[in-house]
Amino acid sequence: MARAERRRFMAPEWAKEWPVAITICNEKGIILEMNNRAVETFADSGGENLIGTDVLDCHPQPARSKLKGLMDGRRTNVYTIEKAGRKKLIHQAPWYKDGRYAGFIELSFEIPRSMPHFNRDAGQNP
Repeated sequence: MARAERRRFMAPEWAKEWPVAITICNEKGIILEMNNRAVETFADSGGENLIGTDVLDCHPQPARSKLKGLMDGRRTNVYTIEKAGRKKLIHQAPWYKDGRYAGFIELSFEIPRSMPHFNRDAGQNP
């Protein structure tokens, strides 16, 4: 994808400045979009210049193989990480357009070290 063809962010306007890193790739793994937080998060890896590149090239082994398997199998993956003293939740999932597989989305956001958990089935309310 030529640099002139890249569009910075095509998703809903509200997502552009949302404080959650959003990276969207197509069914071939090419990064289509990154919101402001994703560009900041991945600045050391190229930031906005990652748009138009293969998302698999951004991951070392064994994460690369795992992500490829998730994308091929169109499966969701959710986990937490700790990096630079911050705890984050990572949510990777397929996305669809008109009912057809269109690619993969990764959401990454910071979470508190401890946070309340409410079991609505047990009648717990905040």
